[in-house]
Amino acid sequence: MLALNAAHVTETGPLDQAALDTLLAEATRATVAEPEAGFLLALAPTARIEGPNVRWFRQRMDDFLYVDRVVVAPAARGRGVARALYADLAAAARGLGLRALVAEVNIAPRNPASLAFHEREGFVPVGEAHLADRGKTVRSLRKPL
Repeated sequence: MLALNAAHVTETGPLDQAALDTLLAEATRATVAEPEAGFLLALAPTARIEGPNVRWFRQRMDDFLYVDRVVVAPAARGRGVARALYADLAAAARGLGLRALVAEVNIAPRNPASLAFHEREGFVPVGEAHLADRGKTVRSLRKPL
């Protein structure tokens, strides 16, 4: 997970072992797709993680699983790994009685592959935020379940 995240730090943000351990302890869902193919970490609104993105969603809704990060290795792209990770997450959310998946995707610097993927998967824009301390702007997305 750390190596995959490091290879995509521009899209996901930095992650060291201590931060990963915290995320794993708080995650509602932590799924690894084949060793080194990809992973997804998701948080419920009640998770004790306080980042600006999950906070944005908490201030507006309480019925979601938040995709903290999802990474698919370049060699595994185009094989349905992300789609399978999200299908698993949607099933888990429904099982918990939640009504949406939420995520944010960089729009500056732009992450066109992730934006296109989320659009194909039925996510719709619900807001945008500039994160000056991180030097990026994100689009907040929601997929009703």
